[in-house]
Amino acid sequence: MKHFENHYFSTFFSHIYVENSIINHPRTKRILEKYPAASVIEISHYKDVFCRRGQNYLLQHQSQNLILARKEGNLIYQGAPVCQSFGNEFFYYASCIMNCIFDCEYCYLKGMYPSANIVVFVNIEDIFNELEKLLAEHPVYLCVSYDTDLLALEQAAGYAKEWCRFAAGYADRLNIEIRTKYAGKQFFIEQEPLPGVIYAFTLSPQKVIEAYEHGTPSLAQRIDCAAWAVRLGHQVRLCFDPMIYLKGWQECYAAMMDEVLYRIDLEKIVDVSVGTFRISQDYLKKMRKQEPDSVVAWFPYQNDQGYYHYPDELMERMERQLVGRLKERIPMEKIFLWRE
Repeated sequence: MKHFENHYFSTFFSHIYVENSIINHPRTKRILEKYPAASVIEISHYKDVFCRRGQNYLLQHQSQNLILARKEGNLIYQGAPVCQSFGNEFFYYASCIMNCIFDCEYCYLKGMYPSANIVVFVNIEDIFNELEKLLAEHPVYLCVSYDTDLLALEQAAGYAKEWCRFAAGYADRLNIEIRTKYAGKQFFIEQEPLPGVIYAFTLSPQKVIEAYEHGTPSLAQRIDCAAWAVRLGHQVRLCFDPMIYLKGWQECYAAMMDEVLYRIDLEKIVDVSVGTFRISQDYLKKMRKQEPDSVVAWFPYQNDQGYYHYPDELMERMERQLVGRLKERIPMEKIFLWRE
């Protein structure tokens, strides 16, 4: 199992591929210094490695390599229909890292990317420049950790702190969400709480974690970290999203909520996200090719206008049970449900 402690990153990434154009970029040099034992291979473009044919995603994930590249073209994207905007009119997301060190069977990245290797775009300053242009037009709600877990890769890239530094200068116009399954407290101790930065902790029952969220921290560790962040004054969102069906799901989610309600001061959190698993039909088709034995990938989902989700009756039962428990502590206006 991969671990999220500091020592994990000192031995990971045996090979690092670097685009020629950014070989001398200051951020490239800083990242390479962290992996002195890695074999560094220069390439023309990251897609020559990342998008080559014949890759096996599952095998690659057991020994991921790192690719350093320059992000070009459109750098900020409109929020996707399957994602929650939390009532924000100007909803966007940015992708400064592609792929994740965690290996969740239901992750849409398995259907989105042909490779399990991790791409870090070192020119994050260009994303900041594009965001500044948007901020000159209107406020922005920006999710920066959809295509990776930034906090889990903070030792490698340091991008969570970079985003915090940028957000601090636009407190009246910018809100960013950093979604994570990470459970390291040190980041929250070192980082000053900011009103425009929301840390969204994805929480799942321990049986779901053991069955489908390979290499991730336990539920107890995540709850402990989220509670710690709340006590330190950070803006915290709890994400019960995606909820995953498994045998005995009622008891599993009830036990999880008992822990959450006991250990986290829900009155001090920003809000809560609730949503059962859903995914585009194209991504699910690719996931099923990648994971022919995955129970979660091969569930008989319902297809509505190109998006797969649990049958309506099951979806409503699962969400209703969780919302019922949450309403014991927080008002309904702080509970956000995904709807098509």
